[in-house]
Amino acid sequence: MSDESLIDPLADDDLPPALEACLETGGARLDKALSDIFPSLSRARLQALLAEGVVTRDGQLVSTASAKALPGLYAIALPAIVSAIPQPEDIPLTVLFEDADLIVLDKAAGMAVHPAPGSETGTLVNALLHHCAASLSGIGGVARPGIVHRLDKHTSGVMIAAKSDAAHAGLSALFAAHDIERTYLALVRGAPQPEKGRIVSNLGRSTGDRKKMAVLKSGGREAVTDYVVEQVFGAVAQKGSRRATPPLAARVACTLHTGRTHQIRVHMASKGAPILGDPVYGTGSPATPVRAAIAAAGLTRQALHAAVLGFVHPVTGETLRFETKPPEDMRQLEVGLAAL
Repeated sequence: MSDESLIDPLADDDLPPALEACLETGGARLDKALSDIFPSLSRARLQALLAEGVVTRDGQLVSTASAKALPGLYAIALPAIVSAIPQPEDIPLTVLFEDADLIVLDKAAGMAVHPAPGSETGTLVNALLHHCAASLSGIGGVARPGIVHRLDKHTSGVMIAAKSDAAHAGLSALFAAHDIERTYLALVRGAPQPEKGRIVSNLGRSTGDRKKMAVLKSGGREAVTDYVVEQVFGAVAQKGSRRATPPLAARVACTLHTGRTHQIRVHMASKGAPILGDPVYGTGSPATPVRAAIAAAGLTRQALHAAVLGFVHPVTGETLRFETKPPEDMRQLEVGLAAL
């Protein structure tokens, strides 16, 4: 999920390409200096990209076109180009709540939130365009009407979309102020230590692999995650001369205070407890019994579910809170892990 710029342009499973170029000499207006080092982009296009919050210098966000340019490495995360206006599609949705201003859904794993290369159809936006007809907020743009935050394509769970401009503006303000309750359930390899804590780091594109996000020593954007280990699997307690062994896996509840791209996935991996099934950040291989449990459960994605979403309705003032159980693949995996 995302806040600060409200929709993080990098919040999909496949990060959009980044253009990079070094500016050797500063002093000119930023948009003019960038047009010199990125000749394929017009000055007007660069001004729009700066306003969208997708331009960085040495990992730090820059957004004021009229500011004086400083030397450094500039990167532009180009938003994915969608070739056509998304069309309504009659796709079943699990609706948890709906009124004239907003809709809350339990998004299925495997459904992209909005059209992008490789996922031009079958997205949540396509489904919402059919379900809500003409009542979706248009502030998000043609490709993502009503969308104020995202889940990765292969992450399941609770999402909200705006149906009125008033709700869109109000929800955006709530996300920007970190005034929304968001808790995820993750099944991870091993278990993070200590069993309860707060992870605070800067997240940005990996310097080693620009298609991934990473914890950075400098630059990037601050990310804050609270976590608690709810249950461990496969641990053996010390008994007599037999040594205790650490858990093979764990269920962890993660509460977001920011909404950076892949935040929980990167933070859990940084604690040595990557999310099971994660093809991008799941460094190392789980123990053989855990791999067997993953196969038996039919899990083919990261075991991550947005379980709780709570907020104050931006129009009516009503306090709303929604909680959903993980889908079948995660439930079956937890059954298999519990038997270790």
